[in-house]
Amino acid sequence: MVSKLEPHFNSWAWSDRHVVNVSLTYCQRRNGQARRNKTLTHSNETTPGLYQRTLKRSIHCTGVGLHSGAKVSMKLKPADADTGIVFVRTDPRGGQAEIPALWDRVVDTRMCTVIGNGRGVNVGTVEHLIAGLSGAGVDNVVIEIDGPEVPIMDGSAAPFVFLAECAGVEEQNQRRKVLRVCKQIAVGDANRRATLTPGFGSSFSFEIAFDHPMMKHNVGSLALEGDAFKTDIARARTFGFLHEVEELRRLGLARGGSLDNAVVISGDTILNEEGLRFDDEFVRHKILDSVGDLYLAGHRIIGHFHGWRSGHMLNNKLLHAMFADAASFELSEITEDDLQSESWAFRPRLAATA
Repeated sequence: MVSKLEPHFNSWAWSDRHVVNVSLTYCQRRNGQARRNKTLTHSNETTPGLYQRTLKRSIHCTGVGLHSGAKVSMKLKPADADTGIVFVRTDPRGGQAEIPALWDRVVDTRMCTVIGNGRGVNVGTVEHLIAGLSGAGVDNVVIEIDGPEVPIMDGSAAPFVFLAECAGVEEQNQRRKVLRVCKQIAVGDANRRATLTPGFGSSFSFEIAFDHPMMKHNVGSLALEGDAFKTDIARARTFGFLHEVEELRRLGLARGGSLDNAVVISGDTILNEEGLRFDDEFVRHKILDSVGDLYLAGHRIIGHFHGWRSGHMLNNKLLHAMFADAASFELSEITEDDLQSESWAFRPRLAATA
């Protein structure tokens, strides 16, 4: 079944912009020890401002769960300031359970990010939706859903950005708060790693390395500024190898997966008829996942995230490590300076290694 979006998702034009990233630590800026020579730009309408934002009106979509294969209906509704992102399970089994989309509500990260209420009621595959809300600058929303999994739609965050745009986004009367990274936080081992470091604005970089000719070593980076997420990241789809999909289905997973909602690789061939949306779609999607996973902190993080072969588990461990060390972050109101960042979008750096 192909995901259905109301209103229909069919008319957006997208383009790539490639510009340069220059980073400066938050502490340097705050203490006035260094200034940048680059021109600074304020946010446009898709960039978070000084005040919290919610949807202007409710909006509804239907689709299938990637792993369950079940049809899912979901409604995004405006919410009061300081509500955050909250899921409500409206199906009989869910019993109207409310599940805040927060790092300490994550109960599973093996195949996707799953959040739960601690009493057996869960919502899975939340990362693409949460990333889309982050990219659209939405702070507060109630998400009514009649099943245990967010619909996969086309495997990217673009349909969710589109939903927010169709509903409209409006500012509220409460000032935003942000989490500022004050010192480096790192988790991982010799095979994979995730870090947060003090930085200017909110930026992400990622490196993937697979034993596959199409993904030997891909690197990309992004600043969450302006329409960069929508333009450069949102359309990147989830991906997998054909032999992995077959094994997942034997295990009762990926029942809703298809070429309509995932990039599938067999040998050195992309099975999707239309091919890739970006030459480096894989690393872009890993950044998308990271944006969603880190927005579960409950606030925008001011700092730089870097993932090296990281995934949902390590991303969540990174948030646990940050909140376990009170000296590593501070929660404070957003300032005008936080709205200024280098005018750059996705920066691909691709290299093949033996």
